[in-house]
Amino acid sequence: MRIKNIVILGSTGSIGINTLKVIERFPRQFKVVGLTAYNNLKLIQEQAERFSPRYVAVKASGIGYLKRHLISRKTTILDVASEIHRVVSDPEVDIVVIGMGGARALGPFLQAVRLGKTVAPANKEALVMAGDIIMTQARKHHAKIIPIDSEQSAIFQCLEGRNSNDLKKIYLTASGGPLQSVPQSRFHDLTVKEILKHPRWKMGRKITVDSATLMNKGLEAIEAQRLFGVEPDRIEVVIHQEAVIHSMVEFPDGAILAQMGITDMRLPIQYALTYPRRHPSGLAKMNFFRLGKLTFRRPDRKKFPALDLCFEVAQKGGSLPCVLNAADEEAVEAFLNGRLTFSKIYKVIEKIVLKHKMIVNPRLKDILASDGWARGEARRVIESV
Repeated sequence: MRIKNIVILGSTGSIGINTLKVIERFPRQFKVVGLTAYNNLKLIQEQAERFSPRYVAVKASGIGYLKRHLISRKTTILDVASEIHRVVSDPEVDIVVIGMGGARALGPFLQAVRLGKTVAPANKEALVMAGDIIMTQARKHHAKIIPIDSEQSAIFQCLEGRNSNDLKKIYLTASGGPLQSVPQSRFHDLTVKEILKHPRWKMGRKITVDSATLMNKGLEAIEAQRLFGVEPDRIEVVIHQEAVIHSMVEFPDGAILAQMGITDMRLPIQYALTYPRRHPSGLAKMNFFRLGKLTFRRPDRKKFPALDLCFEVAQKGGSLPCVLNAADEEAVEAFLNGRLTFSKIYKVIEKIVLKHKMIVNPRLKDILASDGWARGEARRVIESV
């Protein structure tokens, strides 16, 4: 079996760290060719010394640090802002794992699919922004997209070998976030520390805030719409606090397939890297006799209005998903930096979405322009509320 060469964009985040754990388990199957990060210079230095990649890309101010401290002289150190394309475009790269967050993943994602590579994204923002463009380019260049997010991976696995035209419905499961038992009247008083205490997952700061508003699940619905080519009205969000079923698909005959497993990101990561084969993961197995019960309920859409806004945006399409994503990124950043209260995050996003003049069939330049417009408008609104 030929060794697969891997690039990890965002290697110091939770996705990147877990991807390296999977690779370390299968040293004869995978080789790390490139690693990128922004701020965690010490960790990426340790990763580079352990895996000896051909490329390491970090922010410009960190290049000098790595040149002084990195033991291996065979690794080329690059500026992640301006030279990430060199990491992605290496002809020997087979799989590009996208663990970096936010809209900045759009460029390397598009580049990877245009080069016909396999892309394993844990980033939903690029697909929300420009999913139609990405999927069109992937089909044109015969690139394969195998999602790493547990929900999208579950849907991908349930649909494997089946015609997606026969798909009747997707059930997108959600743990419910940290605010299920918190009354909405308290939302304006919630601190950053309280919001970041997710009861089940340890995630990045931005995605944890999105989980609290259920914006994350709304963005995942748009992502699923793009990845699997289904209309928004065939996607339903289900609160499933046990997080045992990672998502489900229903077929016209009434059969429902569910993908179940322990809550460990290494499982969908390993599946994406070893696809279409499956190998022992070395992780704990599910014990059905200890599960007790599995519960399901509808989300409280009045308490969490971001969910309905996302489905409305998904239905209208065009440039609106890009604007939604940009406004969300700006509002969440403002909350995390103490410039916006939690209860106003949704109000800022809604105001920008309603103000936007939608472009029906946006090209890439339209997407980028809409993204810039939404960020500027969001900053102005944030300053005034």
